Amino acid sequence: MTSTLKPTNISDVRDALAWANDAGRTIETRGGGTKASMGRPGRAHTVLDMSAFAAVIDYDPRELVLTVGAGARLTDVEDVLATENQMLAFEPFDHGPIFGLPAGQATVGGIVAANVSGSRRLSAGSVRDHVLGFEGVSGRGEIFKGGGRVVKNVTGYDLPKLLTGSWGRLAALTAITFKVLPRPRVNTTVILRNLSDENAATVMAQAMGSAAEVSGAAHTPALAGRPATTALRLEGFETSVTARVETLRSLQHPHGAIELLEMENSRAFWRRLRDLEPLDAGNHDWLLWQINGRPTTAWKAATAFAVKGARWFSDWAGGLIWLAVPPGTDPMDVRHTVARAGGHATLIRARETVRAKVPLLHPQPFAVEALAARVKAAFDPNGILDPDRFAGSES
Repeated sequence: MTSTLKPTNISDVRDALAWANDAGRTIETRGGGTKASMGRPGRAHTVLDMSAFAAVIDYDPRELVLTVGAGARLTDVEDVLATENQMLAFEPFDHGPIFGLPAGQATVGGIVAANVSGSRRLSAGSVRDHVLGFEGVSGRGEIFKGGGRVVKNVTGYDLPKLLTGSWGRLAALTAITFKVLPRPRVNTTVILRNLSDENAATVMAQAMGSAAEVSGAAHTPALAGRPATTALRLEGFETSVTARVETLRSLQHPHGAIELLEMENSRAFWRRLRDLEPLDAGNHDWLLWQINGRPTTAWKAATAFAVKGARWFSDWAGGLIWLAVPPGTDPMDVRHTVARAGGHATLIRARETVRAKVPLLHPQPFAVEALAARVKAAFDPNGILDPDRFAGSES
């Protein structure tokens, strides 16, 4: 039976992990629980509820630095930053609605743990590029810190990058320091309609290689009477955005006329993509996959399943594919098809019976798996921190 501990300070977290080591118990850290249904079901003996670590610890708008508790909700952090017209530039999003949970429960600790980056990753980088420092407790039950409060710091190993994307399997984070950026004054999206999937990949590649400084590039194929839509987002000062629109207009002229979405209409478009609306992601019986691959070819893996009724769209100029496949689709078929296209597939959502057999992550090369195991052993030698999330019987 799973029990829950709710620490209120870092000493409580240290004591909880020390107890787990002594008692042979496993621990899963949770903030809002929005990603609890990702990975193998029925994992940890004890849940470490980090919701008490929700404070804004320090915010210096002039230095573009924010330190918050790991349990702070993403929506609350974004509201604080909005008062100074600033933002988390990597455009994180909330997984909760994908699993039928209320929106607004995602925490920054979960965002960092899963390395959740949105459409602006193309221009601003991922979560790893914006985490300056942290405080937490390792699986050994030892309090430690990494990084600092400045963009450049020389402190030995770059622990913030290592902990980002570790899924809470190396340490329980209690506080995180982010680099934040000013919110763009102008937001415009250039739209092209009815491109083939192959032409869309070409158009996005051309745009990314141009001087237009595109901050988002996505493509939704034709579906249910809706035309195929290829979107290129431009952000910044008005005169700059206007000039870059003309750059794209000239570049994309052979593919037809462009449409423009301005300001709130542009923001609404990218929010719909963030919330996976093109997939009808509220249909929870469908398996949901996140596919990463080569921008010019990853779409081919998705089209192989579109003929079987699957829905998909691409982001990150084609390097990220969101794919929803109907129940009964063989997960191994998805993994093998993606691998043949040179990519890897992460199983975001599936029934428990599927997740018990199919690992969350795409199988890694032996050398990568061995390195990950050595890192895990260094931070968590007794394997108490969520050791089974990535387990499965896939072969």
